[in-house]
Amino acid sequence: MKILMISTDRKIFEDGRGARSRMIEYGALVRELHIVVFVAKEIKNKNWKLEIANNVWAYPTNSKSKWHYVGDAIRLGKQIIRGNHSLETERWLVTAQDPSATGLVAWRIAQTLKLPFQLQVHTDIFSPHFVEHSVFNKLLVRIARFLLPRAAGVRVVSERIRRALVAKYRLPSTKVSVLPIFVNVREIEKAEPKVNLHVLYPQFNFIILMASRLEREKNIPLALLAFKDIIRTHPRVGLVILGDGSEKHMLGQIVSNNGLHGNVVFAGWSDDIVSYYKTADLFLLTSDYEGYGMTLIEAAAAGCPIVTTDVGAVGEIITKDNALVCPVGDKECLAKQIRLAIENKGMRERLARNAREAVLRVAPGTKEQYLEQYKKCWEQYFS
Repeated sequence: MKILMISTDRKIFEDGRGARSRMIEYGALVRELHIVVFVAKEIKNKNWKLEIANNVWAYPTNSKSKWHYVGDAIRLGKQIIRGNHSLETERWLVTAQDPSATGLVAWRIAQTLKLPFQLQVHTDIFSPHFVEHSVFNKLLVRIARFLLPRAAGVRVVSERIRRALVAKYRLPSTKVSVLPIFVNVREIEKAEPKVNLHVLYPQFNFIILMASRLEREKNIPLALLAFKDIIRTHPRVGLVILGDGSEKHMLGQIVSNNGLHGNVVFAGWSDDIVSYYKTADLFLLTSDYEGYGMTLIEAAAAGCPIVTTDVGAVGEIITKDNALVCPVGDKECLAKQIRLAIENKGMRERLARNAREAVLRVAPGTKEQYLEQYKKCWEQYFS
């Protein structure tokens, strides 16, 4: 079996990155893995292809602009397959990382060469909040509606997305595979923290942690406004935000305008996020939508109690039995639940224990076992 993957992840070209490591692991599952990546010529590698393992190659589209990505990727993908042995003697699968631009490329290549193609859905594009975020998101949903019925199969990262696919698009349940993003929960559970948030920030007697890209869909302004209500009665509570993104300046303005500068810390990214989970008193997620919500699983595995909006894996692994859950966008509920968690240590300990048990119960096991499941997601199209 040979795989042609269509991606937008430019970190594949960077040595030592997790994205490249994942591609090498996926390549070990098949005879060959070829990855076409949307890349603008002026900012990336100009070589035609990069060999990142004995049987794994990454190909930048080297497009003049983003408007040329789709056409360039289609031409490049067809060139790779046609120049790589006879289609009559090789089993090829074309897979795309999302049901939008990369999906259009995969569909067109597969249609032309009469090959099966798989779509992957990592974001809850069926959430009304996703559509409301932008005109661009509305366009993505229209593209998804076209592509999903035409795919040989769809891999999703949560049961929430699977249910939406079956209900809204009437796809056969056998056509949709649920395979979340791998989280090594047992390793997180056993890890010893190397840093302590209470040592780093001794001015706080209770620390709430957020770990997130600072982007619109994460709705961190909502967290800040809910937090403003908290410090009126708990002035020594701190909010540590781990992450970076395009909204950092705007969020800094909200902090300044609401007098939160003494209680909110923007800590940037860290390679040791587990230590942050393990030494925080509470983990907070306020996203408008998530595909899976990997940070929820990581926080649960680390034994950190959780307050979250109802997104991603909430309702499947993270439930009201092991976390404090609020409707999306509900500031009053979030403030109430955070205050409840601060004031009730016994409840925090019970929720943390239940959440850790839940993620350990459903964990896929070892990385090798997870990759075996990943391989089966590809092989099913040839059975």
